[in-house]
Amino acid sequence: MTLPEWLSHIEHLHPVSIDMGLERVRQVALRMGLTFSVPVITVAGTNGKGSTCAMLEAILSQAGYKVGLYTSPHLVNFQERCRLQEESVSEEMLVEAFEEVQRHLGENTLTYFEFSTLAILWILSRASLDVVVLEVGLGGRLDAVNVVDADCAVITSVDLDHMDYLGPDRESIGLEKAGIMRAHRSVVISDPLPPQSVLKHAQDIGADVWQLGKDFNFAGDPQQWAWRGRGGAYSGLAYPALRGANQLLNASGVLAALTSLRGLIPVTAQAVRNGLAMVELPGRFQIFPGQPQLVLDVAHNPHAVAALTENLDAMGFFPRTHAVFGAMQDKDIEAIMRRIGVLVDDWYFCDLPTARAASAQTLHELWLKTPQASKQKAQLFKSPQSALEAALAQASPTDRIVVFGSFYTVGAILAKGIPRRDAPHLNA
Repeated sequence: MTLPEWLSHIEHLHPVSIDMGLERVRQVALRMGLTFSVPVITVAGTNGKGSTCAMLEAILSQAGYKVGLYTSPHLVNFQERCRLQEESVSEEMLVEAFEEVQRHLGENTLTYFEFSTLAILWILSRASLDVVVLEVGLGGRLDAVNVVDADCAVITSVDLDHMDYLGPDRESIGLEKAGIMRAHRSVVISDPLPPQSVLKHAQDIGADVWQLGKDFNFAGDPQQWAWRGRGGAYSGLAYPALRGANQLLNASGVLAALTSLRGLIPVTAQAVRNGLAMVELPGRFQIFPGQPQLVLDVAHNPHAVAALTENLDAMGFFPRTHAVFGAMQDKDIEAIMRRIGVLVDDWYFCDLPTARAASAQTLHELWLKTPQASKQKAQLFKSPQSALEAALAQASPTDRIVVFGSFYTVGAILAKGIPRRDAPHLNA
């Protein structure tokens, strides 16, 4: 089978799309002989996981290490989920890996995520790497990624998301994410106000805790920032290439993780500087200059949208802000709209190509319940691309367009290529 055929095939192997538990995955992993002989860093959290993984990859690569990276979901192509030495793997490698998982499946059935995770772990385990970075998909304790014992666990933010699977509050969700910790190994907690369940679990298993505000910290001014932690310090650092005030939290956790592993994978200060300056991650407060200005962000829960709102507010004045929005139906959509609604003048609600998504009509009905609706305008579209085209047609050159709400929303725009937006004088 081709890669698209494999991806279609594994969507229908298991009766449900999400089935929390490690037993089935662990059985197949044991039959495959999945092991890692190099340091592994696992990253969990509600938001900031992708940025944290991207910074780890960039810095470690600049330090001269051969880095393997697994992230999910992807924006445009499935191959984005697995990177070897900063390059996405080929379709041929993924097909071979899917065949390997299938050979060892036995009587087990796996979900799409579980099957693809084992395939990518198999690729990473055979790739002659120096270090592996793994992003947790959902939660931590029962996530398929957790079949691997990490040398360092990083927990970014903990907030309300996937509550049907992880629990009704931050304490419950935090405990699930804490499941990636391992006894006597380092765990970096970069959430400024972590749930007590995270701290207690770390203490109960005897993990080596690196907690923001206690074991490491950061400070900055408009030109530069500095980090200080147990056994190390960095000063005069340039801000990360990833935009947004929240990226300093992520970068601070990254430096704590690397410092905790300095005995295994030492990193120079120059590698830190170069990595932070060169890191790239599409769809995370990604700004495309031009007229009108275009912002892409995969923010898809109230916590992430609050950070997006803060970042948008810091951009300065724009006569109007046009929002292209598509989201999954299990999100707190009204809370998302309320948080960013103070900045939005025109909404462009869109359908998304997945059964899990809320329809544009549903988004419109929820928007009508928000306090800002009477002062805003809204239209409905069949796709993010058609919504963006409408926004471009209606926006003035000095306006701003923000596309957000889901990986599907942003991915649909990136798949078609960013539309050309010229200043008016260039067309005169």
